[in-house]
Amino acid sequence: MQFDEKSAVCLVAFGSNLSLPGFADSQAVIRAGLSRLAAVLQADIQVSALYRSNPVPPSDQPLYVNGVARLETRVAPRPLLAHLLSVEREFGRERSVANAARTLDLDLIAYGQTIVDDSNLTLPHPRMHERGFVLRPLLDVEPDWRHPVWKTSASDLIKTVDTSDLEVIAPPFRVSA
Repeated sequence: MQFDEKSAVCLVAFGSNLSLPGFADSQAVIRAGLSRLAAVLQADIQVSALYRSNPVPPSDQPLYVNGVARLETRVAPRPLLAHLLSVEREFGRERSVANAARTLDLDLIAYGQTIVDDSNLTLPHPRMHERGFVLRPLLDVEPDWRHPVWKTSASDLIKTVDTSDLEVIAPPFRVSA
């Protein structure tokens, strides 16, 4: 594993709108996926409330369960992304077409104040500021977060997006390694 010299606060947006055999629903898939991620990274994870939201872009897909996880790690951004993709695959994620329904989606949306822009990784996530289902739960776990490029607070960014479809379906929780 590649480590940075110091730990960074990382934000991971997650979502699911498909279940798997052995899981009651998307919430159960998310909880198990985050537990697996905590074990892989040996990290404690603070998790936002879980929100039900409409698919983006609008479609006839099932509703999503979304949220944001906050963790501290010394794992560097690219290896961290590799771990996220590995956990997605463990939980049945198939990357077929853009915006397809999914069992588990784990997106690295921020790694401290790190800025990366290359063909494999963009930090902060390039569309997070457009997504109420990311910004609202981000405020649950990191209320003072500021966009590292624009220096704009999440509380200001959320004012520019529609959050009217978001419904809290579970309170915030923690997952331990």
